Amino acid sequence: MRKVFAAIALAVLCGCKSTPAPIVEPWAASRPATEPATAVPTGDFDFYLLNLSWSPEFCASHANSPECPSHPGFVVHGLWPQRNDGSYPQNCGNAPGPANPQSDTDLMPTVSLVLHEWQTHGTCTGFDAATYFNTVRQAYHAVKIPSDIGRGDPNQTVSTSSILDEFKMANPGFPAGSLALSCGNNRLTAIEVCFSKDLQPEACQGVRSCRASVIRVTPQ
Repeated sequence: MRKVFAAIALAVLCGCKSTPAPIVEPWAASRPATEPATAVPTGDFDFYLLNLSWSPEFCASHANSPECPSHPGFVVHGLWPQRNDGSYPQNCGNAPGPANPQSDTDLMPTVSLVLHEWQTHGTCTGFDAATYFNTVRQAYHAVKIPSDIGRGDPNQTVSTSSILDEFKMANPGFPAGSLALSCGNNRLTAIEVCFSKDLQPEACQGVRSCRASVIRVTPQ
């Protein structure tokens, strides 16, 4: 899995019409997949992985980041083309980015993340930027997020299975294996959801989930 945002991996880079040197921010790191990123033609992938990053974990160590004062919970890190063997395409071209990236910051926390996600992942979908971000919105709104995660004692450990069970109960139509949990240093960093190319939830292939049986959740 392209894991965590740095530990929570949420933002960055950017270049739309050319490929300038990246501006790296703390949330920019993508999770490693089972296999490395590969250069493949746009549209050559099997499914999407929606990464919903747990921003309180990121903000605990990056309080000055612009998204942190509003105390968000799960936020969209990205919608990533994936292949069933665990590999994934990245940086598939220099198609023009979103005309107004600020308009997508209701979906992703920062303009830099919007631009990074387009260049790194969106260009591999075969879509133009507007269609890609509309697709991200559709995937995000298809997931119901439990409201009580991050409301407990920050020092209390919770089982990874219990967090996934909450998402399963909130999304009863999602098939088995379509949800994964990402962690770093035994702390929640993200929930990931696998979607088919027509945005139907489906069992993940080649996606690593957190191996810890219990973790801590930084409160919102």
